[in-house]
Amino acid sequence: MSTSILIIYIIVLIGVFYFVGIAPQKKERQKKEELMASLAVGDYVLTTAGMYGQIIDITSDMVIIEFGGKNCRIPMLKAAIQSVEKPDVMATGEVSEEAKKADK
Repeated sequence: MSTSILIIYIIVLIGVFYFVGIAPQKKERQKKEELMASLAVGDYVLTTAGMYGQIIDITSDMVIIEFGGKNCRIPMLKAAIQSVEKPDVMATGEVSEEAKKADK
C-alpha cells in the first residue's frame, strides 16, 4: 500500500513540475520563434536594451536596426528583439498588447 502511494506522489510531483516549469517555457519559446519568423524590413522593434528602431536589413541570425538618424545603424542578434510593431501601427500611434506587457 505505501509503495503505491509513493508512486502516486511521484507522478503528481512530476505532473506539477511539468505544468509549472516546462509548459510555460515551451509556450514562451514558441511565441519568440513566431516573433522572429514574422520580422520584415521596415518593422519597428523594441530591443531588450529598451531602444526603438527600424529594421533595415535581415540576415539569418542578425538584423541591422536604424535608431534615430540615418547614421546610427547597429547590427544586433535577432534574440535582442523584444517586440515588433508593424509600420502601419506605428503611424496610427496605437501600442500593441505585447509592447504594453514588455513595458511592465
